[in-house]
Amino acid sequence: MNQNNHGKELHRGLEERHITLMSLGAAIGVGLFLGSAKAIEMAGPGIIFGYAFAGLIMFFIMRALGEMAIQKPVAGSFSKYARDYLGPLAGYITGWNYWFLWVVTCMAEITAVGIYMEYWYPDVPRWIWALAALVIMATVNFLAVKAYGELEFWFALIKIVTIIAMIAVGAGMIIFGFGNGGIATGIRNLWAHGGLFPNGIKGVLLSLQMVMFAYLGIEMIGVTAGEVKNPEKSLSRAIDTVFWRILIFYVGALFVIMSIYPWEEIGTKGSPFVLTFEKIGIPGAAGIINFVVLTAALSSCNSGIFSTARMLFNLAEHGEAPPSFGKVTKSGVPGIAVLASGGALLIGVVLNYIVPAKVFTWVTSIATFGAIWTWGVILLSQIRYRKSLDPGESKALKYKMPLFPYTSYIALAFLVFVIGLMAYNPDTRIALYIGPFFLVFLVAVYYIKGFHKRETSQSKGIKRIS
Repeated sequence: MNQNNHGKELHRGLEERHITLMSLGAAIGVGLFLGSAKAIEMAGPGIIFGYAFAGLIMFFIMRALGEMAIQKPVAGSFSKYARDYLGPLAGYITGWNYWFLWVVTCMAEITAVGIYMEYWYPDVPRWIWALAALVIMATVNFLAVKAYGELEFWFALIKIVTIIAMIAVGAGMIIFGFGNGGIATGIRNLWAHGGLFPNGIKGVLLSLQMVMFAYLGIEMIGVTAGEVKNPEKSLSRAIDTVFWRILIFYVGALFVIMSIYPWEEIGTKGSPFVLTFEKIGIPGAAGIINFVVLTAALSSCNSGIFSTARMLFNLAEHGEAPPSFGKVTKSGVPGIAVLASGGALLIGVVLNYIVPAKVFTWVTSIATFGAIWTWGVILLSQIRYRKSLDPGESKALKYKMPLFPYTSYIALAFLVFVIGLMAYNPDTRIALYIGPFFLVFLVAVYYIKGFHKRETSQSKGIKRIS
């Protein structure tokens, strides 16, 4: 970056391996290590089909995002695309909504850090670990983006290697009887305890909120678009490979776990990951896995602070957040935006005093509502984007949404269906109070502050900056 641009531009310091692992890191957090047990409880072995189908929908959403991001790689991408193709109000709401959903998600992550640290230090108050995690992750986000990407690469690698090892060890038990006296366990447990769908299709449907929460974070690839070297090559490969890897990790891990253990036992006897490693005779398995889930929570929180800061940066560029959020440090990091997100997360530290049993379900459902808004906006923006192109331009697209427009509309319909399921389930219904209330609040601020009147002047200002 030229020194004259200091304070206005982000650095393009992320490489393909960074953004691939960052997206994996964001998506493999409490959704897999904590949320999957809750989903299995509702759906039984049929949860595998839930993850597989929802994964296919996420693939369509990511391809829709990739179609736009490769043509127009910018920071805070889907907020910018919403602004361009759905109007300035949609861009404003989407940016602040994404900030809000990741702040809520990060509150769950730093709370999880406190829970995990109790394993080693049971006498230390949980809020101290939550605060320590917040300070460390906010500090990491002040590193130059390449250094940040490198750290996140290794964070994500730890949990990915663990999941692969767990799948390999479990497959050894299933096929060769490792850790089971040489007697292969087979996969009979998948249907021997009430069938594949012990709670019926209804159980699978009610689990979809937790399933979709697990996929939250894949869209992080779009947020990194403004800081990626060679966006065309890196983004297309990252989008395609991230989808398949996450599908293998979720479906593969759950297939192995539920083949080895009856589904109704999972979550009642500790972590299924710990149980699997202990069964094969690995000493200290509980400590090893506790370290892995600790890094998983830190990694997801790290990604969350990164993405929220970039959204604030993008909103500041459009005059819809304080101008200071649009300033970057000498190392190309939106420093004040990082501090603002970190400051909001202090609420999560305070909540560690008063966290009741239902908070995990509440927090994940609120975050899922925010994610569904984001994913829906990506699809609507892509539909409008494609309609804005003439036939020649559509044909020339470098990275296309497969089977457009059918896949875009199928994915949108599925998202609406999940919202309906959340309204039906009393445990997740709170999201439909908090989420829409926040959106209405944003619209009120938009008009009270007169942002709608500043649209023309803001667009001129952006042209001057660029």
